[in-house]
Amino acid sequence: MQHIHIYDAQGKQLCCTQEEKINHIANKQLKKEHKEVGCCATDDPKHSVHSDNDGHNHSSGSDSTFKMFLPAIISLVLLLIAIAFDNWFPQTWFTGWVRIIWYVVAYAPVGLPVLKEAIQNIGKGEIFSEFLLMSIATIGAFAIGEYPEAVAVMLFYAVGEVFQTLAVKRAKANIKTLLDQRPDEVTILENNQPTIVKAEAVQIGNIIQLKAGEKLGLDGELLSDTASFNTSALTGESKPDTKAKGETVLAGMINLNTVAQVKVTTAYTDSKLSKILELVQNATAQKAPTELFIRKFAKIYTPIVVLLAVLITTLPYFFVENYVFSQWLYRALVFLVISCPCALVISIPLGYFGGIGAASKNGILFKGSNFLDIIANIKNVVMDKTGTMTEGVFKVQEVILKPEFNKDEILQMVNALESQSTHPVATAIHNYVGNVDSTIKLENVEEISGHGLKANVNEKQLLVGNFKLMDKFNIAYDIDPTTIVYTLIAIAYDEKFIGYLTIADSIKEDAQLTIDKLKALNVKTTMLSGDKSTVVKFVADKLGIINSFGDLLPEDKVNKVKEIKAKNETVCFVGDGVNDAPVVALSDVGIAMGGLGSDATIETADVVIQDDMPSKIPMAINIGKQTKKIVWQNIILAFTVKAVVLILGAGGLATMWEAVFADVGVALLAILNAVRIQRMKF
Repeated sequence: MQHIHIYDAQGKQLCCTQEEKINHIANKQLKKEHKEVGCCATDDPKHSVHSDNDGHNHSSGSDSTFKMFLPAIISLVLLLIAIAFDNWFPQTWFTGWVRIIWYVVAYAPVGLPVLKEAIQNIGKGEIFSEFLLMSIATIGAFAIGEYPEAVAVMLFYAVGEVFQTLAVKRAKANIKTLLDQRPDEVTILENNQPTIVKAEAVQIGNIIQLKAGEKLGLDGELLSDTASFNTSALTGESKPDTKAKGETVLAGMINLNTVAQVKVTTAYTDSKLSKILELVQNATAQKAPTELFIRKFAKIYTPIVVLLAVLITTLPYFFVENYVFSQWLYRALVFLVISCPCALVISIPLGYFGGIGAASKNGILFKGSNFLDIIANIKNVVMDKTGTMTEGVFKVQEVILKPEFNKDEILQMVNALESQSTHPVATAIHNYVGNVDSTIKLENVEEISGHGLKANVNEKQLLVGNFKLMDKFNIAYDIDPTTIVYTLIAIAYDEKFIGYLTIADSIKEDAQLTIDKLKALNVKTTMLSGDKSTVVKFVADKLGIINSFGDLLPEDKVNKVKEIKAKNETVCFVGDGVNDAPVVALSDVGIAMGGLGSDATIETADVVIQDDMPSKIPMAINIGKQTKKIVWQNIILAFTVKAVVLILGAGGLATMWEAVFADVGVALLAILNAVRIQRMKF
């Protein structure tokens, strides 16, 4: 388990392991929400963990769960004994002060922590909290002689809080799985001798020796000829990925077969997995509008119900004949019990937290619950072609040059110029031509966005790019580019058009499935690309995409998205997250096909698909829809049941027993419903 230390403002260590770090972050966020509306915080040690001598907290499995339930078990046993004596042995010793003390003792295990919290909150100025509601209700019940009901209210409240804590721990499980992927120790080779060291102490350039079954601790370059890896920590897919010598391998990958050697290329804190962990850990910080509304609502709601409870007790004195204070106080206490808002306040963030966890389990990273809400309402998915719906692995198909030019010489110049670019086309040309000729001297190299590259070679201008580049520099050409389906790379030298290369890309295996699923979700699809229109239309027609546009510059893509947004329809743009940054920023949700090496996409997009599979696009939308559906189910359930029982309680038609069962029942149903998303298959 990786050790990461977190300290408070006074320098006190809060937690030390990866598990405790994610527990701390998630619980801190939930506790913040609970404190704002007065609900119980789930990182209370009495609920979730126990402390050892050194101040560290440790989860203890079933033993910890039993300890969480122990106060409720003690209270329940004492309550059942007391009820038995009340109903079947009323004339025995169980009367008077003995009966009162017995019920007080039964109340203490579950009631004293709540009373303590209520007093502490009042001291902090947080008067109207759920602790205060439960304290008033139960103390009031004792005051009017309803001892069994007083104990039962607090008992079931405590049980509900335990189930709430267990649900939160379950919701964190998927995210915690990510945090367990990075080992804290690695084996490096020093003078060809293996040495085990802390992962954070490894330097760039060190050689890691990775045995079969071991996880890689840092990003690096594979030195072995080949090695197969399980990449599920990064992609959500366990399909083995075979890497060749010189290829990039990443922290969190599991070596499957032979011993492999990896040269470290990235610092421990800058690895791809580190960025993913940081992204997921901070995902709960950005709130969905529904969460923000409930938090604001509960802060107003709680003092209002306290005031209404006071009015229920006092106003009838002026309007009702035969007014009996204890009867109306009892109705007010029932009203307070059912009015507790925690079913809403915990189940809603828990639902979003579960949605983020379910998505991360499937290799989809949301930067906040607000994007879960937005993506659920997406009506249009606008996608780039290359790298999104196609593999982005180009291969040179043909080289068509005018006979008066030396083919090898021109290709060497083109290869040298393209080596200045990271575009997939440049890679295709390099793979076709081979090593760059170091004797070729390039001057005044310039990349022209959306067009191609320009440089001077032998004091003559060399242009390599699309035919818009030829038009820009007034280079005349004698072919019609629209008649050729493949991607074309035009070449001009010494202000003369000398020929072109054709380059082809292949459609991804799950591209068709992606479009079919988006259509099933009633989502419109549009393909935008800087590639030539014939290529874009060919791919779009093959996939069944009606709207497609090629030969687009970055600003053209922005204008196309603006046209869609002008119809007041939500837009999701899917691309690489870097070249398409303006469109990503303009769209309601930007999805980046992150792959295994594109760190920049994590910084720019709202959602990152880690394995570049376009079928994860409809999956992300579906997860958003299911999360939103569950959240609104909980809101409607809680409001409906509470409204009915509040009215019945105020009218004297509901007892405190019914109120507590309704309150705890709604909370448990809402919590169970919230964690249901983690069991769903998408």
